[in-house]
Amino acid sequence: MARNIVDTLEPRKTVPATLLGISLGVGAGSLVAASVSALAGYFARRVVTPEERRTGNSMIREVVTDHEGKLWVHFAKDAETNQPGPCIFLTEFDACSIRLSAPEEVPGKPKIVARKIERVYRGSLEGVRRGYLSGAVYEHPADLGYVAEDVVVPLEGGDGPAWLVEGTENKNVWVIGVHGRGARRNESIRALPALTAMGVTTLLMSYRNDGLAPSAADGRYGLGDTEWHDVQSAVRFAKEHGAQQIILLGWSMGGAISLQTADRSELASEIDSLMLVGPVINWVDVLSHQARSNRIPQSVGRFGQWLLSNKAGRWVTGQAAPVNLKRLNWVDRASELKHPTLIMHSRDDEFVPNGPSLKLAALRPDLVTLRTFTKAGHTREPNVDPQGFEQAVTNFLTKRIAARATL
Repeated sequence: MARNIVDTLEPRKTVPATLLGISLGVGAGSLVAASVSALAGYFARRVVTPEERRTGNSMIREVVTDHEGKLWVHFAKDAETNQPGPCIFLTEFDACSIRLSAPEEVPGKPKIVARKIERVYRGSLEGVRRGYLSGAVYEHPADLGYVAEDVVVPLEGGDGPAWLVEGTENKNVWVIGVHGRGARRNESIRALPALTAMGVTTLLMSYRNDGLAPSAADGRYGLGDTEWHDVQSAVRFAKEHGAQQIILLGWSMGGAISLQTADRSELASEIDSLMLVGPVINWVDVLSHQARSNRIPQSVGRFGQWLLSNKAGRWVTGQAAPVNLKRLNWVDRASELKHPTLIMHSRDDEFVPNGPSLKLAALRPDLVTLRTFTKAGHTREPNVDPQGFEQAVTNFLTKRIAARATL
């Protein structure tokens, strides 16, 4: 970007050549430095700043009615709109929320992909031209027929709304759902078929900066370095309400949060095990991947990481404290892992590559059970292969409950 600006400069003919060379050299260096700093700062801020407005880039071409009277949304085909499995379509501020089927081809229209409207949660598509697609296809446990009690988990910053789905034969086994960055507690609803079949109790929690729980003082994500305090509060809540065995279910950044809770919490000994879906095992790897995906130069990406992890960067990112990226790297810290862990991660995850998950599983086969998926985008494993997802969860929980019974 800076190079293009410099290349357009036209020197004045009256300026001596020697001075021109010096001034252009200094000017170009300043422009490059300023551009690198600005882009790195923007990158770092985006990583830790919750998005209040998400307009999305999935383009609607038209809404059509088939011969059975069913409504279909035709999208411009791209990697996002053509991802396998059902999804939910959301518009700015989540004003419109519509559950859609898996994608289907449209005969004679190779640049279009169709998804059937399965349920309108709220809003209307009238006048809507674009939005974003999420894999969290259900808005409330009742959408799958489950009874959920509204409860409040006391967090450091105030009350955190949560849903409690009470178990049956294994009601004293609690699974705490920890959603990912930019998501909410409904992300874990997709796991309820497997969890309720096992008769366990499920707590779907909220935490700081997710739009439901109170925001942190600085209004910034800690990438797991701070949010674990709220999960610790959920563990305490579970213990106070009869939990005898606690398993954390973390999605994406929720995986990073769960790992930090199990490592740093004073209640870590109360946590039996972890189940992680598309987890962030190493933030440096994710940030580097995101920089490459967005065509950000490697040097700029590294500077962005430096801003996130050093005190001097707080003036740019708005963080109250830097993020300790080394502490969040579980490939390097593999020997410190203490809890049995199920990792479910797609080889086709375009947002959080599964390389670190594979490495951690290879380094700690004594504790890590790895279930890989294909064709699923980020945290879309239960959408694309619900049977495989449920089987992985069921097998892991069966072993953990049996292990507890032998103590």
